[in-house]
Order: sequence, then structure tokens, then C-alpha cells
Amino acid sequence: MSPHSAEVRTLPAGRWWDAVRAPAAPGARALDLLGDRSGAVIRDGYGGILYWLVPPGEAIDWHLPEVQVLGHGSHVAVPPLRRTKGPGLYWQVPLAYDRECTDPARLHAALSVALSVRTAL
Repeated sequence: MSPHSAEVRTLPAGRWWDAVRAPAAPGARALDLLGDRSGAVIRDGYGGILYWLVPPGEAIDWHLPEVQVLGHGSHVAVPPLRRTKGPGLYWQVPLAYDRECTDPARLHAALSVALSVRTAL
């Protein structure tokens, strides 16, 4: 990953990671369910979106409502490493050497539960 810049950069998905895009409300529930097992998460404070980084190609066949997997051919806006607060784009869960990608199976399970709670309300 190459987010070593002072400004937001647009990086290609599918090279170092894919990004899983989810709305803020179910995304926050999924993040709570994952706890410290979550990898890095980007939050778009203006758009109300969370983006998890996952290994390339490992979530591309997901079919979850309101969730989009951004892989090869997509680009993701990535904040600088030091930006950990809004407004705008920032690291909700900061990127670290030992915390980059989230385990796709755990993320899928957490998002499934979070989305089922949302649809039940």
C-alpha cells in the first residue's frame, strides 16, 4: 500500500487490496462486532461510508445488500496515514503494519449480521 502522502490519493483497488464499501450505520455495527479483529477502515465523513481493506479477489463474489466490493478496475480515495479524524476522509481504524486487511470471512459475517439488524428494524 502506498498512502504515504500529505493529501488524499486515489489508488487502484485489486493491486494491494480490494475495498469493501458499506453504509455508515450497518458499517459501524459490523465494526463493533469485529472489534480488534478489524483491519484498516477508511471513513468518508461526508458520504457516510466505511471502506474495509481485504486481500485482493477474496470478496469479489459477495452479494450483500448495500455493500459494494471494489476490486480490479476500481479506485479508492485513501487519506494520508496521519488523518485519523474528520471531517472528510479519514482512517476510522488506522492502517498499521500488523493491521492492514480484514479477514474476509469475518467481515462478511459481521456485515451480514449488521445488515440483518437493519432490515429487521
